Amino acid sequence: MRFSIQREALLKPLQQVTGVVERRQTLPVLANLLVQVGTDGVSFTGTDLEVEMIARADAESLDPGEVTIPARKLFDISRALPDGSKIKVEQNGDRVTVSAGRSRFTLATLPATEFPVIDSIDLVERVTLPEAALKALMDRTAFAMAHQDVRYYLNGMLLDLREHALRCVATDGHRLALAETKLDATISSRRQIIIPRKGVLELQGLFETGEGTVDLEFGRNHLRVRRGGVVFTSKLIDGRFPDYEAVVPIGVDKEVHVNREELRAALQRAAILSNEKYRGVKLEVGPNRLRIVAHNPEQEEAVEELEARTGVSELSVGFNVNYLQDALGALDSDEVLLCLRDAQSSCLLRKPDTEDTRHVIMPLRL
Repeated sequence: MRFSIQREALLKPLQQVTGVVERRQTLPVLANLLVQVGTDGVSFTGTDLEVEMIARADAESLDPGEVTIPARKLFDISRALPDGSKIKVEQNGDRVTVSAGRSRFTLATLPATEFPVIDSIDLVERVTLPEAALKALMDRTAFAMAHQDVRYYLNGMLLDLREHALRCVATDGHRLALAETKLDATISSRRQIIIPRKGVLELQGLFETGEGTVDLEFGRNHLRVRRGGVVFTSKLIDGRFPDYEAVVPIGVDKEVHVNREELRAALQRAAILSNEKYRGVKLEVGPNRLRIVAHNPEQEEAVEELEARTGVSELSVGFNVNYLQDALGALDSDEVLLCLRDAQSSCLLRKPDTEDTRHVIMPLRL
């Protein structure tokens, strides 16, 4: 196995696949990348048995073969070499030599036959959509995923494939984020899958704000995403996601229109004096105003008052300030709409002119 490649052409695929590799592994081979050289270039595969990333690159002086090379070491060596370096990788027995200019590194390898790969998935549906659209869906919802929750099905993101739309939904039981985009193609039947948290984070890192498209291949136990020369495959969480549509509040007839950046800044200031454990702030809505009040056990108080367009006479409800800030950060409009019903009901937060992104936040008793 042998190939030569420019440093910059090698760094990008290595960076993409090395992120999948965990530093602490149960199997030694999982700390390595599977490097496969063919007549049309070289491919790099990284996996942790839950997610798999394959990236391809053009190379020269190709001598076909395959072997596994320590992922972090290969990436760190390539990154440390000077800009414009031409890197030569050559296998000699159970060792691989990486050389560039006067630099030479010899790395231990493991046989490619020991590397676990996902060959094929039981395909049930394929969807093509703009990369920017899928990236926007994930960016608007990923923050609401649970982290190490005993309800394992919450430690990921739901992809809800509907007749003419794709929804991404995430919840940790205290808040819910939902984003939707229209699809050009008609889907044969509705499908719901749950991608694990790590898979979502890897996809967010993979996507760029380009004009390209991505292919989503829905399998019975896997999701495969194809983007350019990169193929990403993730196992799915085997569980039933909550009925999220029942969580979105109805009858929220009390609307508050407020400037998003002004509200974010006011919440940030009020949070300084909020209770460190519960992080609660109280929203007090009155005619054309929104007051934010925070207290803590030291009897300290923060009060912020903002102009708002609302016909609500009087309403007071408490929320976790961090949840409010996360939801506001996931929106990109100048103005936001807070939809409320009473002091015991959830808040629905969205853009004023569209419902393609909705955030639901459970109330706090303050």
